[in-house]
Amino acid sequence: MSYKVTLIPGDGIGPEVSEAARRCIDATGVKIDWQIALAGSEALEKTGELLPKSTIDSVKRNKVALKGPIVTPIGEGFRSVNVAIRHALDLYACVRPAKTYPGVRSLFKDIDLVIIRENSEDLYAGIEFEEGKPETRKLIKEIEEASKKNIRPDSGISIKPISISASERIVKFAFEYALKHNRKKVTIVHKANIMKFTDGLFLKTGREVARNYAGKIEFTEAIVDNMSMQLVQKPHLYDVLVLPNLYGDILSDLCAGLIGGLGIAPGANVGKDMAVFEAVHGSAPKYKGLNKVNPTAMILSGVLMLEYLNENKAAQALENAVKEVILEGVSVTYDFKSNPEDSGIVGTREMADAIIKKIK
Repeated sequence: MSYKVTLIPGDGIGPEVSEAARRCIDATGVKIDWQIALAGSEALEKTGELLPKSTIDSVKRNKVALKGPIVTPIGEGFRSVNVAIRHALDLYACVRPAKTYPGVRSLFKDIDLVIIRENSEDLYAGIEFEEGKPETRKLIKEIEEASKKNIRPDSGISIKPISISASERIVKFAFEYALKHNRKKVTIVHKANIMKFTDGLFLKTGREVARNYAGKIEFTEAIVDNMSMQLVQKPHLYDVLVLPNLYGDILSDLCAGLIGGLGIAPGANVGKDMAVFEAVHGSAPKYKGLNKVNPTAMILSGVLMLEYLNENKAAQALENAVKEVILEGVSVTYDFKSNPEDSGIVGTREMADAIIKKIK
């Protein structure tokens, strides 16, 4: 069987790590017709748009995309092209596994966590009002009248919507993910003790969904600040974490820190019938074109993509190859080495070459 997949190379180091991932995925033997689409700075230069309609249309047609990191030019267009893609395609579930691989420099061993982050609302919904604008002053006045609480007149305002429907589908997604991947526990993370009508609604809805999985998956709850401490002290107690948008973004970086950094942190954004796979890290423009950066996060995002396509044998073969190369510690980029001046350091392409040779 062959697949059509949209490949969005991205900006900065995006084209380099995307190409490394593409080559590794092709080496598994899975037949993929890669269809190139642009987003970000290159798209702006060539089309005048940061996110061309043709790119969104390509993902809608193919249902699957592999996307490199993207820079959003300051002061132009979307706050974030990444967020705009998720919203345009209703990719409501962000999946960010955090797994330690022997050979990676980390303070922890045997970490195997999965962050399930709600992607569509919360403070990342983009409903903001700039300080000093007439509409902001009007909103402040209306809020003061409705809440009987004062807001400083020189405030900027962000709106935090949390709905029953979005909360229900993300918590259900987390439980279904746990069942499919033989996970034992789902923990809902919130700040419902303070934000009773937003996080409180998320928690209440999550509890109702959890009842449907009683006896199948263990369910626990945690306040987000306490969870931050628990993850540093006792990360092995946790399995799948489901969170509203902002907390999911923050704690996924914390979990990446537990496993050795963003260089090995893959991600997926999943909707009803389509998905976009991307590394968690940014575009690191200062390293553009230097053949220096670690391609592992992007390659592991390719593993997630193969799993999504039900090419599980190929996915396992690729992940095993990544594990072997990291464990050997020979053909790896500078961030895997204890001495950044090590003469044995290789580049992005060379690490991908080493992984390809290990695929069985």
